[in-house]
Amino acid sequence: MNQIVSLLPIILMLVVFYLVVFIPENKRKKKYAALLNDLKLNDEVMTKGGIIGKIVNLQEEFVILESGPDRAKIKLARTGIGSVRNSSSSDVVLEKK
Repeated sequence: MNQIVSLLPIILMLVVFYLVVFIPENKRKKKYAALLNDLKLNDEVMTKGGIIGKIVNLQEEFVILESGPDRAKIKLARTGIGSVRNSSSSDVVLEKK
């Protein structure tokens, strides 16, 4: 019985560690995977390196961005996308009745 009581703090620390580290990390991974799956043409995105561009072509593993005043095209892996700044679905204009 004394051995079980001495292991209790270690078990409690492992449970707290799991709750604090692994659960939020899994949520973040799911949210990022959903972001990559929801990419659409004409979405304005920011890469992990800080480049901002508009998606002009979507492929299975790669994305082609158009960036800068001269509209340079950049091919990068989907996992290089850091965030979506403006989604093309937000460009829909609502009509007033």
